[in-house]
Amino acid sequence: MNTIDIIETRVRGFIADIQHPKQKKKININDLELQLRKLLDDYFEMDGYSLFYRAIETLQGEGQLIPIQNNQYNGRIPALPLYYWVNIKVQVIKWDRLAMMKLSDQFDFSFYERHPEWQTKEEWDRIQHLYTFLQSSQEREIVSYEERSLELLGHEKFLLDSDSFPEGKGFLARIGISEDQLKMVNYGEPFVFWMKQGKEIKDIQRVLIVENLSFFHTSIKLLEENKLDYEPELIIYGEGTKIERSFSFFFRMFPPKSYLFYYAGDLDAAGYGVLIRLIEKYPDCCIQPALKIYRKMLECLEQRNDQKIGQTQNIKHRDLFFQWFKEEEQSLLLQLWQENKRIPQEVLTIETWRRWM
Repeated sequence: MNTIDIIETRVRGFIADIQHPKQKKKININDLELQLRKLLDDYFEMDGYSLFYRAIETLQGEGQLIPIQNNQYNGRIPALPLYYWVNIKVQVIKWDRLAMMKLSDQFDFSFYERHPEWQTKEEWDRIQHLYTFLQSSQEREIVSYEERSLELLGHEKFLLDSDSFPEGKGFLARIGISEDQLKMVNYGEPFVFWMKQGKEIKDIQRVLIVENLSFFHTSIKLLEENKLDYEPELIIYGEGTKIERSFSFFFRMFPPKSYLFYYAGDLDAAGYGVLIRLIEKYPDCCIQPALKIYRKMLECLEQRNDQKIGQTQNIKHRDLFFQWFKEEEQSLLLQLWQENKRIPQEVLTIETWRRWM
């Protein structure tokens, strides 16, 4: 047995011992690793943490472990959430093969053949509800994820809230059904925005997205005074990471055409992540950092403060963000990163902005 298998087998054994048939159990990931280290004398020589990390990711992917997202991490690199739920012990129930054949005109059961632990009564009930729906789906209207999930699966958040419903994550993929077949869509969340006075929807070309509420109001004042960089016709309040969920709503409100999107957030790990994820998720949109605004923030370096506790520091996002800047600016940004400091967007007040004017 190779070292990868040894670590994963040990971790699976620990988890199996913890699992309960009727309720989830909470574990501290550092305690789990400590048990592993006690059993393996050559843990550090075999780069045990990397293999431990891989084993935890595997078990999470299988749904046996569910990370508790409370911004607490284990202090290692790469980081893992400090706490996990250990999912209930699956009671394997073999489905009736004839019943599966009767439904195979709509569903692909190959996943369940490979993973019999998913052959539970609850999963079979869900599949039957979907099958009944699909018999008359051509007569149905398109509704939201939440509405269809409540109708077919008993709870409006079943397909969307993986913390409360870990079995909901991947359910459609397991049975080989698309959201289109269930006639449902994941609507984008509405966002707060401000259109420049005298402009109409058809006039919008440049859009500025700002992370924080204070600078949203500052931007409005600057826009109406014709002093805001990029002279956008529209300003959107991104509300931190919410913009990642609400950005698609833009295309339900505004006519399809080519827009220029500029994003300005805090100069910190979270702000870099929001921008890079938007660029990656919407490759057909022209989204870029509002460099003129970020450069004004860099001039306020003396107002830097400590990085927020628990922020995920993604090196890839950092480097992709940094590459937009000049070499000397990258040095300042790297200095901030290494000092674990950040520049909040709130350094840009009406008073500081007017000094640049």
